[in-house]
Amino acid sequence: MNVLGRDRASASPSIPIAKPFLDTAEADAAHKAVLSGWLSQGQQVAAFEREFAALTGAGYACAVSNCTTALHLALLAAGVGRGDEVVTPSHSFIATANSIRYCGARPVFVDIDPATYNLDPKCVAEACNERTKAILVVHQMGMPCDLVPLLAVANHYHIPLIEDAACAIGSEIKIDGEWELVGRPRGSTACFSFHPRKVITTGEGGMVTTSDPEIDRKLRLWRQHGMNVPDTVRHSAPTVIFEDYVSVGFNYRLTDIQAAIGRKQLERLPAIIGRRRAIAHRYGELLAGLEGLTLPFEPEWARSNWQSYCVRLPDRLDQRTVMQNLLDQGIATRRGIMCSHREAPYRGDEQRHSLRQSELAQDHSILLPIYAQMTEDDQARVAGALMAELR
Repeated sequence: MNVLGRDRASASPSIPIAKPFLDTAEADAAHKAVLSGWLSQGQQVAAFEREFAALTGAGYACAVSNCTTALHLALLAAGVGRGDEVVTPSHSFIATANSIRYCGARPVFVDIDPATYNLDPKCVAEACNERTKAILVVHQMGMPCDLVPLLAVANHYHIPLIEDAACAIGSEIKIDGEWELVGRPRGSTACFSFHPRKVITTGEGGMVTTSDPEIDRKLRLWRQHGMNVPDTVRHSAPTVIFEDYVSVGFNYRLTDIQAAIGRKQLERLPAIIGRRRAIAHRYGELLAGLEGLTLPFEPEWARSNWQSYCVRLPDRLDQRTVMQNLLDQGIATRRGIMCSHREAPYRGDEQRHSLRQSELAQDHSILLPIYAQMTEDDQARVAGALMAELR
């Protein structure tokens, strides 16, 4: 896979789809963590959790190995098990659906609002029944989903709402007239990713936020093999402690090296998001008025972190051809967000609900390059190449 969009046709530098923003500050933090002698889940992880909880306004934050494991634990904490159903979008990275399958449950796919690419609350309401154990929503590409009506559905059925906020660190939503960061959370839990494609990164890594101390206790137990005494407690105790393994758990820990990097990334977050919002605004100016091209829609109650910048092509254009033409000019793009129901593990499942808008979004949308280091000249190249395709 050509991740960086290697330039083939000109001497111009290639423009990648994304680029993590790190420098010597993160390298020095990792260096110190290595020399500390404590490499696994330790004091750096604990500090990262405290700082993340303070940032989002969550009562608790539990660091884990990635967002997929975060989703798995969040679903288990919600009581999802074999034979249950979880309402969720197909229009999401396959990890969303897979995390449901890990629990032995069945994802019930419903459609999206084509304006925001997020779950349509009306479709969610129609899909819930007595077998529904949870609703797993996605803040797709960093754009907050419409939580207020989704929470109303969850409350009506007395089931937990879990937020897949993999892309949404730093995104904001207005609820009851007040702006708050995604991750407070409003449902039972919110799950974040620190993959290099995300706004901030630890290489790999994830976080689960919650306001429920019992959920947080379970998450911490399960992420470390079900061990009832953490390593940090045993190693610092003045007396010998024998731990017990009180449940079947997992090895879902984050390392102190990653957490040290994550703490520096958190310090950068306001500046990174400010830059990405400026880039998104400029894209809007450069691409405004192009016939047939649909630009991203940001509702008045949402402020995206612009993890991705998604445009919808006119139906007359072939998505793959446009992407290849841009790649030949050294500009990397990605197709619209995948639909899990089209992939082999889910293709044979009965689909109870129309997924037409999800399929159209996958087939006719492309993601343009966006990252904090992007220059105005880079954007002009991207916009010019795209304009040429629309002529």
